[in-house]
Amino acid sequence: MTAAPFRIGVDIGGTFTDFVLLDSRDGSLRNGKLLTTPHAPEDAVLAGIRELLDAHGIAPDHVAHVIHGTTLVANALIERRGVPTALFTTDGFRDVVEIGTELRHDTYDLFMRVPEPLVPRSRRIEVPERILPDGAIRTPLDEDAAREAARALAASGVQAVAVCFLHAFRNPAHERRMGEIIAEEAPGLTLCLSSDVVPEIGEYERASTTICNAYVLPVAQRYLTRLAEGLRGIGLRGPLYLMLSDGGTVTASTAAAHPIRLVQSGPAGGVRATALLGAASGAGDVLCFDMGGTTAKACLIEGGEPLRSLDFEVARVDRFRKGSGLPLKVPVIEMIEIGAGGGSIAQVDRLGLIQVGPESASSDPGPACYGLGGTRPTVTDADLVLGYLGAGSFLGGDMALDVAAAERAIREHLAEPLGLSVIEAAWALHDTVNGNMAQAAAIHALEKARRIEDFAMVPIGGAGPVHAAQVCRKLGIGRMVAPAGAGVASAFGFLASPISFAFVRGWVAALATIDFDALRALLGGMEAEGRRLVAEAGVAAAEATTTVIGALRYAGQGFQVEATIPAAALAASDRDGVRRAFEAAYLRQYGRTEPTLPVECVSWQVIVAGPVPRLDLARAAGGGAEGAAKGTRPAYFGGFVDTPVVDRARLRPGDTVSGPALVEERESTLVLPPGTVAVCDAALNLVVTLEQGRGE
Repeated sequence: MTAAPFRIGVDIGGTFTDFVLLDSRDGSLRNGKLLTTPHAPEDAVLAGIRELLDAHGIAPDHVAHVIHGTTLVANALIERRGVPTALFTTDGFRDVVEIGTELRHDTYDLFMRVPEPLVPRSRRIEVPERILPDGAIRTPLDEDAAREAARALAASGVQAVAVCFLHAFRNPAHERRMGEIIAEEAPGLTLCLSSDVVPEIGEYERASTTICNAYVLPVAQRYLTRLAEGLRGIGLRGPLYLMLSDGGTVTASTAAAHPIRLVQSGPAGGVRATALLGAASGAGDVLCFDMGGTTAKACLIEGGEPLRSLDFEVARVDRFRKGSGLPLKVPVIEMIEIGAGGGSIAQVDRLGLIQVGPESASSDPGPACYGLGGTRPTVTDADLVLGYLGAGSFLGGDMALDVAAAERAIREHLAEPLGLSVIEAAWALHDTVNGNMAQAAAIHALEKARRIEDFAMVPIGGAGPVHAAQVCRKLGIGRMVAPAGAGVASAFGFLASPISFAFVRGWVAALATIDFDALRALLGGMEAEGRRLVAEAGVAAAEATTTVIGALRYAGQGFQVEATIPAAALAASDRDGVRRAFEAAYLRQYGRTEPTLPVECVSWQVIVAGPVPRLDLARAAGGGAEGAAKGTRPAYFGGFVDTPVVDRARLRPGDTVSGPALVEERESTLVLPPGTVAVCDAALNLVVTLEQGRGE
């Protein structure tokens, strides 16, 4: 027997912390779910792992490793719970982080809000120096002024400092020297250089990303230290890995150096799981619909691979408006936040309409039906009142839900103000959420020049399967693949993700004149560093693969398109081959190309990855005995219908379930309205066919 055959994936969400334990000997899975402990998130992680091991009689030393995704970094930025941070920047440029790009996310709002900089003006320090766009030094670094500023900073109570000099992505010499001076004069400060964190063009975005990294780095390091010590305390001796926002996995020490790369780690795991589950059902093009307790997100996956980006926003002051948050330049799986989660609070707005979110009840106090002190109506309360959730079967019966409390919250805050019955108000809340999410997902697909009707939906998250069928109908999607264990899919996705790391370097040059020898040297250095990092995580050199992605554009454009560049084209200095790769990506995005326009490069990305873990989904999902029916309960489908309740764990491949039906498992409930038919496939996915035009 393998000495340590078990692997554990842990995902901390805004409401629940999810656990998946995989037995690598037979592919079987054990799942767990606990309420998140917001003030000390490691407490829920450690408690859940202990419960999982004790429940199945597994010794801690039989666990090979833990893979973890967390919202800690995003929450620290949203809630401004980082450390006091300063910025050193080029003389005359201290206000770049406040001026931004001068683009307005709401053109006609005279009172438009923008996010407050994490570093106030009093802690933004100018240093005499200047590097030109080609990397040449125009004004040498004034070391005396730099040293004096560093001494003053050391006595100011600041805990972290970001350094972002103009054009440092082309020549980092001044930043490196500034870093040495800070280390000498203020050795206790956390230090981040933009040329290390994000060596790319775009001074505002580069400064914002570096500041955010410095701001959360001590918080992330302390958390990871506490978590690692806690894991050792319960007897786990294997390594701790972290999921990155681009779907890669790295060691905790690597993640701690660049915590900003963790900002989307949990949702990235869900996308990884969705790609795997969709492919197993024969659906290569899928829409990941991830609806948890706090938010809902969507991601388009084509040919088994999700869309990716090097740009992201966090802490938006206007939640669904691009440009209203702090910009980050980090490799991410491209997702759109499309609506509310199960804990999102509903209210009547000034126009007399139901508004859902963005405020969330999260895990403390939680929805009214949790009985933990919440009194305001949430999406989960509406789903319970409508019969989609079972009061006695939530979390497998471990957490009883209070129907009377849910009805009371809906009556007081929605039904009475609107002159509706409780059921009418609950349905209005439920349908409003579905409509908002469908509209946002459709717009996202249009922006990417994709027909959303051509995708199959894969719903995950605790609330995803409850809402998925109605969202599909509003989108015109006719096929849905509902996986087993959808409520813990992100944690499962961690176990299905390869060890990998991505590096990005700015390189602005015309393709016609690019120095391929210099480019190959740059890419070779990035690859060598990537191979070193994945080797530290246990990936054999022969198993590591390298992918090169170029960010290119037509000369004069302000936005670039990412394209995978063939290794043969780079090795042969084949400019036409690079252009063909770019134009193929451009054509997919915009439906046309401009053959007469020159092309220029903006940046290069190198991804070094180990092998994708092999998971036997059919065996991992397990089998079950016949006789899955477990009774009925009234559920609302235009009126209350006595609806069959099906035990998901007892379904076998080939079984068919016709709507209306409620398919329950411990972590979630799949709602099948009238006009739907679900067939259980070999991996125990329920492949659902939806009859259009039957929306309730």
